[in-house]
Amino acid sequence: MHIDALILAAGPSTRLGEPKQLLDWGGPTLLGHVVAMVSSFPIDETWVVLGSGIEDILERVEFGDAGIIQNLEWEEGMASSLRVGLDTIAREAKADAVLIVLGDQPEVDPEVVRQLIDRYEETGAWAVIPKYRYQRGNPALIDRALWPRLMSLEGDQGARTLLQAHPEWVEEVWFSSTIPRDVDTARDAEDLHPDRHG
Repeated sequence: MHIDALILAAGPSTRLGEPKQLLDWGGPTLLGHVVAMVSSFPIDETWVVLGSGIEDILERVEFGDAGIIQNLEWEEGMASSLRVGLDTIAREAKADAVLIVLGDQPEVDPEVVRQLIDRYEETGAWAVIPKYRYQRGNPALIDRALWPRLMSLEGDQGARTLLQAHPEWVEEVWFSSTIPRDVDTARDAEDLHPDRHG
């Protein structure tokens, strides 16, 4: 079973007022931290979709062995990043499934990822989604059979809209922890910054 990770990091950080990808995160940048975190998961290859501010991000973020995918249509919203990311992986990689990770979620628990992969290998479900207490969240593990449908989305639609409409495709894995937070505002960055936690 070959599973890749796709980090969506093409957005312009409008609410934060500066590129969130480049926030200092206790040494690395926020995006550098997320890439390193994802690279430690039990996956085969890591891919990162970039768009807004790509030149500065490429200069300042440590990507390691991750593949870089440029989204020239990033202003359209998340659907464009899913399209270009999945299209690239479909053509260039051997992945059976892809773990979709948001580039502004720095605290994804590796145990969540491990359990998603275990459930996928047990069931072969088209989508395996974490449910944090009573709320679906990220990351989402998506089988290759579902990629064409995700690539047909438009605007700021993510996978959530499609999966809510087709519960028969989805396998949920329940967790007692709270849903991972996004870094969208200066307050989020302050609350989640590693220096605050020791």
